[in-house]
Amino acid sequence: MYATPDPDRAPRRAVLYTRVSTDEQADRGFSLRDQEARLRTYCTRAGIEAVAHFQDDHSARTFDRPAFRQLLAFLRAHRGRVDLLLVVKWDRFSRDDTGALGMIRTLEELGVEVQAIEQPIDWRVPEQRMMLAIYVTAPEIENRRRSLATKAGMRRAMQEGRWCAKPPKGYRRVRDEHDRMLIVPNEDAPFIRRAFEAVARLDVSLEEIRRRLSREGFRCSKNQFRLLLRNPVYMGKIVVPAWRDEPEELVDGVHEALVSEALFRQVQQRLRARRSGTGTTYRHVRLRPELVLRGHLLCAACGKLLTGSVSQGNGGRYGYY
Repeated sequence: MYATPDPDRAPRRAVLYTRVSTDEQADRGFSLRDQEARLRTYCTRAGIEAVAHFQDDHSARTFDRPAFRQLLAFLRAHRGRVDLLLVVKWDRFSRDDTGALGMIRTLEELGVEVQAIEQPIDWRVPEQRMMLAIYVTAPEIENRRRSLATKAGMRRAMQEGRWCAKPPKGYRRVRDEHDRMLIVPNEDAPFIRRAFEAVARLDVSLEEIRRRLSREGFRCSKNQFRLLLRNPVYMGKIVVPAWRDEPEELVDGVHEALVSEALFRQVQQRLRARRSGTGTTYRHVRLRPELVLRGHLLCAACGKLLTGSVSQGNGGRYGYY
């Protein structure tokens, strides 16, 4: 829709505004260059002078956008010399109807009318303002509907035993014969197996196990190491989180397990014992000749590890537990 130029009237002056968000960059018709070209074509045919152009690569949920802040500063500095703010569609301006109306009032106070060239609104007709809510919110509703569909699809895939996030340490992502994502063991898998075996049978701290593996080339932070020891994916299971009225599930994965379920359960028992203080390797204990049993004896009353100290007596130094 193009306005017919009036040869007896001075041309109206407009600021052009184009916007994309990161997830729209690849969508046809949303590129910044395409929007600018459409706006400039409209101005040429309607006899409108384009005096400035601002573009954002930012979400339209709020007006706290770098280029839009510059646009407002420009309009205030050139108050009375700009008639229009033009966008291609209203969702380029905003995706919040309440915020859009508030900004439109702000711009009206600056003497600037906002128009979407492909979704024009006649501001002289009060009922037309209802159309703004439809134009602004319809794309957001569609985005949320797509988001729900994506989440539902991912949940179905997880219930079928497929890992849908970034591959956990020890795995890499490939595609199966049906072109579906699958995780398979990578070069870190042997280290993961040895980590579980070491926790199950060695009376040393988790940090000591991690350091031993690190010296052999296994790169893993302290926190990541603790988390991977508790991740059921290594015994071939997938955790499906609770969602809405559906409870959390633990399902069989379609990927290859790195450790047996028995070994995984054994490691969990050892970790729980370490947390409760009933295990013998929760803390690193410095060995002393006088206290060779410190860190190995359990209190009969509370079940926790006994500590010890050395005292000086008439006959020499004595250890007490």
